[in-house]
Amino acid sequence: MSIGPRPETRQAILLAAYECLARFGPSKTSVADVALGAGVSRATLYRYFPGGRDELLRAVVHWEHQRFFLRLYDAVSDALTLEEVIERGLLVARRAIEDHEVLQMVLATEPAAITATLVEELTPTRIQIAAFLVPYLEHHELADGVDVDESASFLARMVLSYLASPGRWDLDDPAEVARLVRTELLAGIVPAG
Repeated sequence: MSIGPRPETRQAILLAAYECLARFGPSKTSVADVALGAGVSRATLYRYFPGGRDELLRAVVHWEHQRFFLRLYDAVSDALTLEEVIERGLLVARRAIEDHEVLQMVLATEPAAITATLVEELTPTRIQIAAFLVPYLEHHELADGVDVDESASFLARMVLSYLASPGRWDLDDPAEVARLVRTELLAGIVPAG
């Protein structure tokens, strides 16, 4: 009797790959290292990731991306207002990105190794953020003629943009983030006042 794929085995492989990336970087992470770290054979690893090393690295980026947004959701899910959820989200996400040792190491040493995969994640991420913001927009007074879905999409794009490149804004300073949210992100979406 054949046993099918096991989620715990896949999880162990992803965790081992993540640890190898942290230790060796993308270019020096091998399938053999990951299999050893996960306590599985190379054949088992290839059953879960038939595309080999490239598929595995994409899967690790996707997996860590999902874990990042689950942690972010936990940090903002009890926010009561639109302003609070955006402010808290920017503060938490920016700090998490800056403190993410593996991401920072890879971006500093081998950015091309994950750039394409991160770009693939952008559209689903934007859609998820927009969907999360819709209820907050629906319960907030909006300026005349403002469409909730268009505003949610706009805010999601802007949040991602500021996380990638904050420009003149200090996203570690809660007062600065509050000013950014109120003067730029929500300008034209909520009534001035």
